[in-house]
Amino acid sequence: MGGEQSITRRNQYAVVYDKGDTRVDSLIVMKSLLNGLSLSRYGFSVSRRVGKAVTRNRVRRRLREILRQAHLKPGWDIIFIARPAAGSAGYAALRASVLALLSRGQLLADEHEELCVGSD
Repeated sequence: MGGEQSITRRNQYAVVYDKGDTRVDSLIVMKSLLNGLSLSRYGFSVSRRVGKAVTRNRVRRRLREILRQAHLKPGWDIIFIARPAAGSAGYAALRASVLALLSRGQLLADEHEELCVGSD
């Protein structure tokens, strides 16, 4: 995840939390908001309820890898909030959850949407 693709500042998170659309899954909550830029940025919120530091970092690494492989539409700020069940979920379950949320929010690039969601 490059520096320009990440949401890092507290006020950036606050704007997406306050004004963004919410999509919910059993493992992940996704909030998305148009950002008016030529690229999409994303951030993660993994609280202590998910697990200890090792577990939280593993969830973040998995989410980062899933998003690295996904082709997002440009111009969105997206925050992924891990639910407690995400700590014990495997990579495949997290990937299916994230891709389903992105698909429901119509945030996947069209040619990639059918390939990712249909292959699981």
